Amino acid sequence: MAVSSVKAADGYDADEAMCPHRLVLEHVTSRWGVLVLIELLERSYRFSELRRAIGRVGKGVSEKMLTQTLQTLERDGLVHRDAKPVIPPRVDYSLTDLGREAAEQVRSLALWTSERMADVERARGAYDEARGRGPRAS
Repeated sequence: MAVSSVKAADGYDADEAMCPHRLVLEHVTSRWGVLVLIELLERSYRFSELRRAIGRVGKGVSEKMLTQTLQTLERDGLVHRDAKPVIPPRVDYSLTDLGREAAEQVRSLALWTSERMADVERARGAYDEARGRGPRAS
């Protein structure tokens, strides 16, 4: 069994103890982590609102994946979960100060990719042409 798949007695991956920086980076830059952080920069959201907001940006996220992403980001100290004791229950998600810092960095990278996409497409075309391939699907 690979070291990365071994769970420690406390339930956490062995990788976490060996390289915590990489894991946080993976959480912040994951497919859904990026979108959650960027959306939460604007305001706090209830779960269903956040799910809809992410769906407007691209492909929708499943409840399971959004729950896992929020729990991971909460554990890392980036997202705050505020459960209000009302009927029906109300849970709001917002960024912590640490989360706001990370989200601003991620948003900068997202803006850069948007602004530089034409250059990336030209580079891809040149690469493919130099290797005798036609245009490739992204």
